[in-house]
Order: sequence, then C-alpha cells, then structure tokens
Amino acid sequence: MAVRPVYRENLEKELQHIKYTIARCPFVSIDTEFPGTVYKPETRPNPNDAETNYQYMKANVDALKIIQLGLTLSDAQGKERHVWEFNFRDFDIDQDLYAEDSIELLKQQGINFEKNKGMGIDSKCFASKLWVTNLMFNPSLFWVTFHGAYDFGYLLKILTGQNLPSNLTDFQRELHRFFGSQIFDIKHTVYGGLERVAESLGVDRVAGLSHQAGSDSLLTMDCFMKLRDRGHFQKDSQDYGKIVAPLGLYGLVSNPCWKPLTRRLPPPLLAARRHPYPMISVAPFSKRLRSPPLPAAWQPYPMISVGPFSSRGIFV
Repeated sequence: MAVRPVYRENLEKELQHIKYTIARCPFVSIDTEFPGTVYKPETRPNPNDAETNYQYMKANVDALKIIQLGLTLSDAQGKERHVWEFNFRDFDIDQDLYAEDSIELLKQQGINFEKNKGMGIDSKCFASKLWVTNLMFNPSLFWVTFHGAYDFGYLLKILTGQNLPSNLTDFQRELHRFFGSQIFDIKHTVYGGLERVAESLGVDRVAGLSHQAGSDSLLTMDCFMKLRDRGHFQKDSQDYGKIVAPLGLYGLVSNPCWKPLTRRLPPPLLAARRHPYPMISVAPFSKRLRSPPLPAAWQPYPMISVGPFSSRGIFV
C-alpha cells in the first residue's frame, strides 16, 4: 500500500484520480497535521463539555495553519483503498505560531518544512480545485476520523476561506452542508490514542509513519473497518435504539451514545467549572495573544440522535 504524496505540481492530476475513485470507494477518512495547539485550558478538558471544547478548537484553528491533509478512500469491504497526502505551503516555521513540541515531533517523523514551503500547495488553490472531486455536497459518502474536530475544523477553514463559525451550532450546520450527516469519529470507541486503538484491534500500520497525515488516515480507516466488522457502532438500547451518528465529533458532542470498545475508562475528570476555562497562550511565543472572548453564557446543545444507517450498506 503506497501513500501518494501531493504537491503543487501534481495536485490537479491527483484530484482527478480522487474524482474517478469515489464512485467505487464511498468511505472517506481524513487526518491533518498542524502546528499543535497554542490555546489550552488550565485543567484537563472535559470531553463532554462540547461548547467549551469548540471554543478552544476554534481559537487554535483560526490562529494556526495546516501542514498536511491525509485522505483515504475505501470500498465498503475495506479491500480497495487509496491514500493521498496533501502537503501545504501555508505554514512558515520562521514566521507563524506553533507549539514547539509538536513541530519537533513532526520533524522527527519526516515532515520536511522547507520542501513544503517551496513545493507545497497553497490552501486557497486547493479549495478552488477540490470541488471537482465530488467530495463535498455528496450525501453518498461516509466520513471517518479519529478525534476529528481539528481535522474537520481545518478542512472547513480552507474550504470557506474564513475563520470558523462563532458557535458550535453554526459549525455543525456548516459541517452538514459540506459533508453531510454521516461523520463517524472512532475516538468514541476507546480511551487512548490511535496507536492504542490499532493495537487493541490487531490492526497494523501498513504504510508510512505515525504523525504523517496520509498514514494516519489509512490506519484510521482500517480501524474503522475492523470495528464495524466486530459489531460496533450499534444501536444503544439506553438511547431508545439510536446512536449519535451525524456530526458526532469527539469532544463536540455531550454524552455520546457509542458502544465502547472496552470497559476501560479514563481517569476521573476534575469537577466541571460553572464558567468556561480561561484561554491561555503558551511558549514558545514572543507575544501573548488575546484569544477570541468566550460567550458569557452557554446555551445547551441538543444531542443529535438518528437511526444509525440507511439501507445502502455500511455494514456490508
């Protein structure tokens, strides 16, 4: 299995390849690499505090620039798979904000920032050409991700050419408009990172290295297929026979209803604060940034529950 590296010179050719592959491969997994996070809560985030988590995600995505986008297409059986890795030129390590530990990790994993700066894709050019692929506004696609709020955040920022919407409800409206409702985040299935999930499932990384967007998107797809074959993403009787399927990005859904992969639970969270966490700026920056103000009061977001799947055969 080979990951197709995409730069400015072969962008149009590879987008055409995606266009002609989608008809056979309606399962789409994505992963992004970006310069870490520079706005963080003072305490460990509560994954069920959807509104607060969205505001931190928005602040980081608005302030930072994408480095890579990984895209894997698969048929319903998981037999035919195609992987692309788009390398962007937007991020300038000499001028732009970043978290130092994240950049060092990406360097260790082989990402060449100088090559990306010279040969990479301009995100505006990418957005103007991506429409030919039929990836957007296509209700026949199933989108798969792992802890995918940032992945879809960066992709939406690129496609709209704007900062993310000011609130979670508008963000989810935009997600639905561009990508439809069949978005599955497998982070809901287990506590731990992608490598831990893959190890638990006996799924091997067959191409590339961790923290390379193309390789991680492929591993995400393979984990999803294994989970599906084991009967996960099933109806939850406690939720009246329904599950959180559409827009169910981890951290942006309160009290998700996915069937867990294991009984292991994360350590107990600190008691939730009544007010949102204050945003902070962290090293290695020369200036402290003022982040967008958080809304004074949150409006509860109604959990989306739908019948899990249509008759088109996600569980083939």
